[in-house]
Amino acid sequence: MSSLSQQTSLVSSGFITTAQGSLVPASSLLTVPLSGLPAQTLKVSLSGTLVQITLRQRSTGLYADFDASTTRLLSGVLCQDRTWLVRDAAIGLPGDFLFADTQGQQDPDTTGLGSRFLLLYAPIWSS
Repeated sequence: MSSLSQQTSLVSSGFITTAQGSLVPASSLLTVPLSGLPAQTLKVSLSGTLVQITLRQRSTGLYADFDASTTRLLSGVLCQDRTWLVRDAAIGLPGDFLFADTQGQQDPDTTGLGSRFLLLYAPIWSS
């Protein structure tokens, strides 16, 4: 199981601007550790929920699947720069995820996962 670390060095202002235009405090985000593999599955404990994230690189982009326990909650979500992946608390995940390009505004691909492209978690639906 991977551990999470605070992500604070992405922007100097202390905020990340999402593709939707909202500001998210960088101090409230956790970085999900990734490797630069074209297909990978990892399990992380987030807000008390064990979440399995599967990433797959295809010719049309990077895609994510999300499972909690043994239940598939989301499948085939296109990963784009600074765009929320879950978008709805009713899905059943404890928060939302986004990828952030630390060197520009490109959509993520496996060549820079964990270095240039960070997967960030925001516990925005936790009580």
